[in-house]
Amino acid sequence: MSEVRAAILYCPFCAEEDLHPVEQHGGWECRSCLRVFSVKVLGLAARAASLSATDARRQS
Repeated sequence: MSEVRAAILYCPFCAEEDLHPVEQHGGWECRSCLRVFSVKVLGLAARAASLSATDARRQS
């Protein structure tokens, strides 16, 4: 999996867009509500994976 993180568009706590990367934690700092957070993808849901396979079959 890629180590490059995607840009987060807004804070999940206050919804402001004043976000800055935090290198020591690999997360994001919201300068509006002063929270530091990270986002982690755990994987695909089984339903999403099965829908992708169904879509691929339909396009063939």
